[in-house]
Amino acid sequence: MGMFLDSRTPYEAYRRAALAKYFVDKSELLAELIPALGMPERFFCITRPRRFGKSIMANMVGAFFGKAAEANKVFGKLKIASREVSRKLNDAGCGDYRNYLNQYHVVYIDFSIEPRDCGSYRQYIDRIQDGLNRDLAEAYPEYGIDSSCASWDILAAIFQKTGDKFIFVIDEWDAVFHLSYVTEEEKQSYLRFLRSLLKGQVYVELAYMTGILPITKYSDGSEINMFLEYNMATSERFSEYFGFLDSEVDEIFAVYQKEVKNGKISREDLTGWYDGYHTAAGGRIYNPRSIVCALTDNQLRNYWTSSGTYDSIFGYVKDNVDDVQEDLALLFAGEAVSADIQEYAATSMQLSTKDEIYSAMVVYGLLTYDDGCVSIPNRELMESYAAMMKKEKSLGYIYNLANASKKMLAATLAGDTRTMTEILKFAHDTESPILSYNNETELSAVVNLVYLSARDRYRVEREDKAGEGYVDFIFYPGRRADDAMILELKVDSTPEAAIQQIKDKRYAFRFSGKLGEKPKYTGRILAVGISYSKKTKEHVCKVEEL
Repeated sequence: MGMFLDSRTPYEAYRRAALAKYFVDKSELLAELIPALGMPERFFCITRPRRFGKSIMANMVGAFFGKAAEANKVFGKLKIASREVSRKLNDAGCGDYRNYLNQYHVVYIDFSIEPRDCGSYRQYIDRIQDGLNRDLAEAYPEYGIDSSCASWDILAAIFQKTGDKFIFVIDEWDAVFHLSYVTEEEKQSYLRFLRSLLKGQVYVELAYMTGILPITKYSDGSEINMFLEYNMATSERFSEYFGFLDSEVDEIFAVYQKEVKNGKISREDLTGWYDGYHTAAGGRIYNPRSIVCALTDNQLRNYWTSSGTYDSIFGYVKDNVDDVQEDLALLFAGEAVSADIQEYAATSMQLSTKDEIYSAMVVYGLLTYDDGCVSIPNRELMESYAAMMKKEKSLGYIYNLANASKKMLAATLAGDTRTMTEILKFAHDTESPILSYNNETELSAVVNLVYLSARDRYRVEREDKAGEGYVDFIFYPGRRADDAMILELKVDSTPEAAIQQIKDKRYAFRFSGKLGEKPKYTGRILAVGISYSKKTKEHVCKVEEL
């Protein structure tokens, strides 16, 4: 007993998580589940991108309700035991949380785990059903259970004889859809397996399921439509339990400041690097795994690229480059792009339209969705997009501009305005539809691409608050001795006017240290003005040291 039924695994995993230095207590979620026990609406499917805390919450649910290990030492110190939550439970007629702690048989299944040397769906699903059946036979030896029977038949027979009910905690429910050896027909068989195990079964006291993909719709009626689905883009409920809120990042950053000597990370850094995801409830949340990794390592960097085939941005756009090229340039410039998010498009491996592509990218966390538009959420993901643009030749003019960016940066630092103008003319002469330059947003999208390589040496911020206004681009050097740059764009004006605006609004103040402190940077501060004339179709550049 213990492979799937009454396993100690969720308790041990959550206990360790609760002891971690940067643990965030989300145990109030349990107060949302307790009133649903035994009710018709007791089936929950919560979907989020990777790294948003789904597994730790699944472990929490299993640890709290399960009989495998006494857990009051863990939960007695958490928010579920607070007076505020107790009042909430009492108002719902549920009484004290301890009435439910360690009171249930829990069936815990992580569908991302495969059998050894697995090469077929039958091996995959037999491991689960056979393992559960063995657990049930060991837990109820007096009933002579035939382990060759279907798991749902065995569970139903146990309920008839004992009245015992079970809580099901299912993590990574959609893992099967990412396995190369599983056919479309077998995916439907898997849905039927879940239906037989859970739907309409009186032995199910609660079912809590997590994954990335929303429940797949293969027909007008879903095999598992008893689940209430909650995703990040369109469902408000449970928004605060997945991802880190600002207040939660404040709390763990205070721990970091207290315990880490010579801390290299500022609170502002965490916002720029890892914030930016939107929830349907209107909040903004951080990628929790990256926050914890950055604080643990005492280093800001891109933690996104470290795992998962489905993290590849190019994997989504490669089959429809022509349609998404313009949007990629605008997204990389920090703009939001209109999109009709189609919730179930992400289950298809043939993503043909822009809306299907963007829907999949939202589901996997590569874009965020808010008010009818998608955007790149933060610097961490910007770095992944930048790497793709410099690598993938099939991106056409975007690839060409990205790879001209090293030359553009060198020319700017050298004050070589002739070369700068030639590169911008090259950009204008490409086939890019955004190069009509109807406004400064379109110009800034191209400028962003031709300075892409600067991101290897600079923290590049667009429309950053500086001095008495917002500068178009500001380049913060990675090294104190390197040159800093302030870049202002003008359409139908002059680069001199752009540089005068930099001076008048005192944008260079952003590079100054606090009063009495040494300057943040010891290199030059360069003012860069770039203008474009709609009439003559010409760019003019000017670089001046402040």
